[in-house]
Amino acid sequence: MTRASLRLSQSSQDAPPDVKQVVDRDESPPRTPTGNAQSSESDIDVSSPSASHDESHAKDPSQKDSDSDPSHRPKRRRFHESYNFNMKCPTPGCNSLGHLTGKHERHFSISGCPLYHNLSADECKVKAIDRDKQDEERSQSQTEESRHATRHQAPTPRQVRYKEKVVEMRRKRDSPLAKEQKEKNMEHRQSHGTTREPLLENITSEYDLELFRKAQARASEDLEKLRLQGQITEGSNMIKTIVFGRYELDTWYHSPYPEEYARLGRLYVCEFCLKYMKSQTILRRHMAKCVWKHPPGDEVYRKGAISVFEVDGKKNKIYCQNLCLLAKLFLDHKTLYYDVEPFLFYVMTEADNTGCHLVGYFSKEKNSFLNYNVSCILTMPQYMRQGYGKMLIDFSYLLSKVEEKVGSPERPLSDLGLISYRSYWKEVLLRYMYNFQGKEISIKEISQETAVNPVDIVSTLQSLQMLKYWKGKHLVLKRQDLIDEWKAKENKRGNKTIDPSSLKWTPPKGT
Repeated sequence: MTRASLRLSQSSQDAPPDVKQVVDRDESPPRTPTGNAQSSESDIDVSSPSASHDESHAKDPSQKDSDSDPSHRPKRRRFHESYNFNMKCPTPGCNSLGHLTGKHERHFSISGCPLYHNLSADECKVKAIDRDKQDEERSQSQTEESRHATRHQAPTPRQVRYKEKVVEMRRKRDSPLAKEQKEKNMEHRQSHGTTREPLLENITSEYDLELFRKAQARASEDLEKLRLQGQITEGSNMIKTIVFGRYELDTWYHSPYPEEYARLGRLYVCEFCLKYMKSQTILRRHMAKCVWKHPPGDEVYRKGAISVFEVDGKKNKIYCQNLCLLAKLFLDHKTLYYDVEPFLFYVMTEADNTGCHLVGYFSKEKNSFLNYNVSCILTMPQYMRQGYGKMLIDFSYLLSKVEEKVGSPERPLSDLGLISYRSYWKEVLLRYMYNFQGKEISIKEISQETAVNPVDIVSTLQSLQMLKYWKGKHLVLKRQDLIDEWKAKENKRGNKTIDPSSLKWTPPKGT
């Protein structure tokens, strides 16, 4: 019995009979769905020892003054701030009641769902009590043994007996599953699929299964603590960083990775096959076995260390899906994740002695009725502001030229994408003006030579103040100051451009 409850019981003994009945009823307040005390907007106030008398007798003036002082008021605990009652467990058929640890009344994720783990809420509570008893017995025995411990002490009789017990339990396990158990497992898998955990009984010994259950409960309890502390919030992006090759990248936006990966906070991604993993150990083992050193598909461009691979979303579905999930971490408007079959992906890489490292990519519809030459485009953060974004854009327009079409990116563009395209269109127009020797210039001719959509050309000319309306006609002004400024920057920047002669590609004839 705590000190506060002891004072409360003493005060209830001195109170009149009617007051005593009120106190007795208030000792166990009604429970909310969270399992905590009532959580209204007025919150719960832990009253003083004389609370029962204050309900039936008026307070004296001095007591009123002390109560009005906020420093003398008891602290309040807002239980409703810890739970979001609109959240629900994603497991089908679950009412969000109970918790795998047996210590909470509600859960909001698969990690704490008893139904997903083929248990009931009461079974989880019983297991929690058993775990607590075992931990208490273990701590008591360790305390007693530590008193007489030496540096090189032999195993104690208790440890020997425990080891023999474990060996016997593992020996008793029948290695082959019975026919009834196999049928039961198959029926469970067919009826529930991936919405429930597979049946684990008789797969291993009871001792090892119990160890696994304890590890699950402990991990779920740690996640619940992080959630209550505000370090994990339901429904938000929980992948804060990814380990990608020799880089650790901070993410910008939410990406719909599976929940078991999204809640980790840090994701480990193979930079060649783009498979995502949970830990550094798994990544290290994967890299020792991964045979990929470049993207799948056909290499359609190579000049120096820069290569571009054409990847068909229908032939390499898993790779393209992983690429889209990775890209969504750095793009706001991207909505394509899993339906990748109607698209072609052009992946730019930079090669060294370890392989072809992902620089960026753009996707393109196989059959676009609006002649979009880019559906989604991304430069990896570690390669930004180095000219690779413009190289990707230039390569997309080079493909449009080979197809003898006029192209334009699909809208809406992201903020960084819009900046990159406006800069690219500006350079294309100024380069065209620099090389133009005639007297009359036509927007249609510019569009045919550069494969840029006339609408994009007009908007760029207007932003550069090179398009004027005079005497009923639109005139294109050749501003020599802008051309000279562009030429000076071009000479300083170096040579990071796409060479059309290095392209080995023919337009696909169909899907």
